[in-house]
Amino acid sequence: MRCWLETEEMALEELMQRLNAVSQCADEIMHQDIVPLYAADIQDQLKKQFAYLSGGRGGGGCPVITFPEYPAFSEIPEKEFQNVLTYLTSIPSLQDAGIGFILVIDRRQDKWTSVKASILRIAASFPGNLQLVLVLRPTGFFHRALSDIAFKFNKDEFKMKVPIIMLGSVSELQGYIDKTQLTEDLGGTLDYCHNRWLSRRTAIEGFAQKVKQTAQILQSFGTELAETELPNDVQSTSFLLATHTEKKDKMKEDIRLALQQGDDILGGITKPVTENPEYKLNQDQLDNQTTIERLLAQLHETETAFDEFWIKHQQKLEQCLRLRNFEQNFREVKAALDIVSERLSAFTDVGNSCSHVEHILSDLANFEEKSCETIAKARMLASEGDAFIQSNHYAVDSILPKCSELHHLCDALTTETEQRRNLLNKSLELHSLLEKSMKWCDEGIYLLASQPVDKCQSQDGAESALQEIEKFLDTGTGNKIKELNKIYREYAHILNDDLKEHVQKVFQKQESMEEMFQKRQVSLKKLAAKQTRPVQPVAPRPEAFVKSPCTSPGLQREFVSNSESSALQRVNYRRGKSEMTELHQSRGGSAMDEEENLAVLRQHVINELIETERAYVEELLCVLEGYAAEMDNPLMAHLIPPELQNKKDILFGNMEEIYHFHNRIFLRELEYYVEYPELVGRCFLDQMEDFQIYEKYCQNKPRSESLWRQFSDSVFFQECQRKLDHKLSLDSYLLKPVQRITKYQLLLKEMLKYSKNCEGAEDLQEALTSILGILKAVNDSMHQIAITGYDGNLNELGKLLMQGSFSVWTDHKKGHSKVKDLARFKPMQRHLFLHEKAVLFCKKREENGEGYEKAPSYSYKHSLNMAAVGITENVKGDAKKFEIWYNAREEVYIIQAPTPEVKATWVNEIRKVLTSQLQACREASQHRTLEHTQSLPLPTSTCTSPSRNHIRNTKKMEERKADLASLEGYGTTVAPKYPEKGKGWAKTSHSLDASEENDGWSSAEDPLNSSDAEEEGGGGGGEMKLTPGKYTVVTDYEKGVAEEFTMKSGDLVQLIREGEDGLWYVKNLSTGREGWIPANNLLMLIGNSKSAQSLSSSESGTASSTLSTSSSCSDSCNASSTSFSDIKG
Repeated sequence: MRCWLETEEMALEELMQRLNAVSQCADEIMHQDIVPLYAADIQDQLKKQFAYLSGGRGGGGCPVITFPEYPAFSEIPEKEFQNVLTYLTSIPSLQDAGIGFILVIDRRQDKWTSVKASILRIAASFPGNLQLVLVLRPTGFFHRALSDIAFKFNKDEFKMKVPIIMLGSVSELQGYIDKTQLTEDLGGTLDYCHNRWLSRRTAIEGFAQKVKQTAQILQSFGTELAETELPNDVQSTSFLLATHTEKKDKMKEDIRLALQQGDDILGGITKPVTENPEYKLNQDQLDNQTTIERLLAQLHETETAFDEFWIKHQQKLEQCLRLRNFEQNFREVKAALDIVSERLSAFTDVGNSCSHVEHILSDLANFEEKSCETIAKARMLASEGDAFIQSNHYAVDSILPKCSELHHLCDALTTETEQRRNLLNKSLELHSLLEKSMKWCDEGIYLLASQPVDKCQSQDGAESALQEIEKFLDTGTGNKIKELNKIYREYAHILNDDLKEHVQKVFQKQESMEEMFQKRQVSLKKLAAKQTRPVQPVAPRPEAFVKSPCTSPGLQREFVSNSESSALQRVNYRRGKSEMTELHQSRGGSAMDEEENLAVLRQHVINELIETERAYVEELLCVLEGYAAEMDNPLMAHLIPPELQNKKDILFGNMEEIYHFHNRIFLRELEYYVEYPELVGRCFLDQMEDFQIYEKYCQNKPRSESLWRQFSDSVFFQECQRKLDHKLSLDSYLLKPVQRITKYQLLLKEMLKYSKNCEGAEDLQEALTSILGILKAVNDSMHQIAITGYDGNLNELGKLLMQGSFSVWTDHKKGHSKVKDLARFKPMQRHLFLHEKAVLFCKKREENGEGYEKAPSYSYKHSLNMAAVGITENVKGDAKKFEIWYNAREEVYIIQAPTPEVKATWVNEIRKVLTSQLQACREASQHRTLEHTQSLPLPTSTCTSPSRNHIRNTKKMEERKADLASLEGYGTTVAPKYPEKGKGWAKTSHSLDASEENDGWSSAEDPLNSSDAEEEGGGGGGEMKLTPGKYTVVTDYEKGVAEEFTMKSGDLVQLIREGEDGLWYVKNLSTGREGWIPANNLLMLIGNSKSAQSLSSSESGTASSTLSTSSSCSDSCNASSTSFSDIKG
C-alpha cells in the first residue's frame, strides 16, 4: 500500500510538471511571457489599421511594419497607439524581432507638417528595434520640396538611431524592399487582407489560450483524482469509478475539440498551398503555421500526460473495486465456511447400528456434496487473490492474509471431512461385526430352540443334533468376536461409553450362547454315548416355529436414565428367571427347551418393535425436514402454489408433536426393555396418555388428504421428493402415523402370545386393551367430527363412548296413532353416538369422492339426556333388540343391533353410564344416611352404643366408598334406604311394554317412578317395608360377643324374614352366618320379581331418581340433571 501511494504521488507530480511545461511553452510561443497582449483585447484598435504587419520582409529578414495613409493619425490616443505598436512588434519571432523592424510610413497624400509629427510620434513610441525607416513623402510639388528642405534642416529632431530615408515614389521603395514583400497599395504583390489577418491572429491566440486552459484544467482534475479517498465498499467504489470515468471522458472530449480547432486553423493557413502547390507562404504565414504546430504539439503532450496519469488512476480504482469485491466475497465465503464447519462439527455421533451409521454416512455424503460448492468458491476466491498479488496489486498486505486463511480453512474442512468419513467407516465396520455376532447368536439360539426334543432322545437323533451344532459353530469364524481387548484397541478412537457397553453386552451374549451350546453338546454326547429310557417329550407348539429364524435387526445401544429402576427390573427378572429355572428342572428338559423357544420368539418381537420404531422415527424426521421445513425455506417459496402457502399445519397436522414424543420419550423407553421383552407392557402403560395425540392427527387427516389431492402435482413436492430420493410420494408418508398406531396392537398380541406365564403378562394384556381402546377412540372421533347440524358443543356431552349404526323404531305416548303404527313396522336407519351425558341420533349420509372425502357424514336428528334415560335389555322376539326410553317411557326407541354381540356391548356400556350416575347419587346421600342411622332406636342387647358406631363408621368411610364401587358389576337398581316423609312403599308393577322374559328393572317398577307411589304411601312413617331379595350392608354392625354376629360395610346378605322394632333376619352370603340386623343398615341390591328388569338413572319430569329412592338422593340427582334440559332435540 505504501509503495502504491508513493507511485501515485510520483504520477501526480509528473503530470503537474508536464502540464506546467505546456502552459509555459504556450506563453512562450505566443510571447505572452514578454507582452501579455491578445488581439481580442485590442481588436477595435487594430481594426483602425493605422499600422499593420503585412508579413513582408526586408533585407536580412527584417519584419516590415506599414503605417498607411490615416488622416486621423494625430488623433489616435497614446494608449491605443502604444498597444498596437507593442502588439505588432511582439508577433514576429524573437530572432526576427532582434534583427530590427523596417518601418514603411506612407504619407504621399499628407502634408509635411503631418509627416514630421508622425515620424516624431513613431520615433518616440516604437517599442522594438529599428533597422530602417522608409518614408514616402508627399507627392505634391510644394510639400515635396518643403519636405526635402525641412528634413535636412530638422534631421536632428528625429531622435532615431537608424537612418530615415525619404522616398518620392513606390519605385524607390522597391529598391529597399522587394516587390513581393510589399502590399499592393505600395506597388507590391504581397497578398494581405487586414480583416483576414486580424481574424487569424484572434483564432491563433484563442487556440493558444485553449491549450493553456486545458493544461490548467487537467492539472486541477489530476489533483482532484489523486486526492480522492478510496471508499470501503463495492457500491461506493463502483460509483466513484463511474464518476471519474465520466469526468475523464468529458475532458477527453474537450481535448478533442481543441485539437480539432487547431487543425482547422492550421488548415486555413495551409489552404492556399493545398489549393495551389506552387503557392508560397510568406514569412508571417509560415510563422503562424509554426505557431499552430507547436501549440498542437503541446496539446498532444497534454493529452498524453493526462492519459498516462489516468491509466494509473483508473488502474488504482479498478484494483480498489476488485479489492472491495474480493473483501465482500471473502466475508460471504468465510461465513459460508463457518456454517459448513459448524455443521461438520455436528457429525460427532458414530452411530448405534449399521443402518444408523449408513444413514449418517449418507448425510455426510450429502453434506459433502453441498459443501463442495462452498469450498470450490473459497478456493476460486483464494486463486483470485493470488492473481491480484502476482499482478502487483497495491493492497497485497491486505489480500495475502485472507488468501492464506481461505487456503487453510478449505484444507482443514477437507481433512476433517475425510477424518469423519474414516471414523464412520470404522464405526460401520464395528457395527457390522456386532450385528453379525448378534445374528449368529440369534441363529444359534434358534437352532437350539428348534431341535426336536423327542428326536434327541435317540442315539441317532442326538448324533444328528451334535453334527448340526458343530456345523453351526464352524460358521462362527467370521461372525463372532474373538478377542474383546483387540476390539478395544482397534476401535479405541470411536468407542464411547455407550458403544463400549454395547460391545460388552454383545460379547456377553456371545459367551452365554456358546456356554449354552457347550451344555447342549455335553447333554447330547451323553445321550449319544449311552441310551436311557426316553422321557416322554413335551414338544413346543408347532405354530411357534412356522417362521424361519428372523434376522436380528440393527443392534441398538441402551439408554439408561434411571439406574435404580433398571437394576430393580433386572433383579426381578433374574429372580423370576431363577424360579422358572427351578420349575423347569423339576419338569424336565422339554419344558426348559420350550421356555427357551418362547424367549427367542419374545426377543424377535422386541427387536422388531424397536427396529421398526427407529425406522418410524427416521421417516417422520425425513418428512419434517424434507417437506415441512422446506415450506418455510425462502429459496423454495417460488415453487409453492399461493393456495398452499401458510397451510403447513393442515397438511402435516401435529406430526411434529408425534415425532418428538417417539424420538425423545417412547423410543428411549422401549430400549430399556430390550433385554426384558416380557415386561414391555409397562412401557406402553406409562406412556398411554401420550398416545392420545394420534386422535388429533387422525381427525385432521381428511383435511390433509384433501389438500394433498389438490396440490399433489405441484413442482414443490416433486422437487422435495427428488432431493430426498424417495420412491413414494408424500401422501404415503403422511399415512405412516395411522399405520403405526395400528401396528402396536399386533406386536403386543404377538408378545402376549409368547409371554403367557411371564411376570409381565398382566401388563401386556392391559397395554393391549388400552391400545385397542385408543384405536376405538380414534375411530369414534373420526365419526364424531363428521356430525353436522348439531348446534351445541359436542365436547360438553362428555367422552364419546360408543358409536354405530342401528335400525330404530319409535313408540311415543304422545304421538299420533298412525305414526305409532308406521313406527312399529318401518324402522329408521340411525347412527347412534353414546356420550357420557347424552345419546345422539343421526342419519348417515354417504359422500362421493376419494379417500377420506368418501367417508360418510352424519346429519343430527335429536338427542336424549342420559340423566332421564332408561333401558330395557331384552325385547321379546329378537335377541338383537333392546329399548332406550325417556321420561318414564314417554318416548321409547326400540334399537336393533347388527349382532347380539354388538347389542350386549352397547347395553353394558349404557348400564355403566347409568350406574355411574347411581353411584354419584349414593355418595351424595351417604352423609345423611349416617346421621339418620345414629338416630334410630336399636335393641340394647344386640348393638353397641351410638357413639361407638359413629367412631367406627367414621373410620370406615373410605372403605365403604370403595365397596360401593363394586355394585357397578351387577347393573341393577337399588331399593330405597328410607321412605319419603309421609309416604309408604309402593308395590312393584309390571311394565306393559316389556317382555316377561326380561331380567332387568324398568322405570315402572321403581316406587318413585310409579303413579301408585304416592297413593299408597300415606302413613308409613319412617319404617321400611320388607321386600324379598338381596341387600348390601352400608354401615358396620356388631352384636354382642356371645352371639358373634358381625356385619361389615359392603357385605351381601339375603333377606329371610322381617322381625319387630325395625330388625330383619338375614343370612351373610360371605360367611354363611345368620342373625338380626337393623333394616336401616341395609341397601337393596337385587329384588325378587318376575317383572321386566331395566335400569334408569332419573326421571327428568319429576326431578326424582330411580337410582336412589331417598329424597336426598333425588334432590342431588335433580341438580345434576337440570344442566341437560336443553339436550333433547
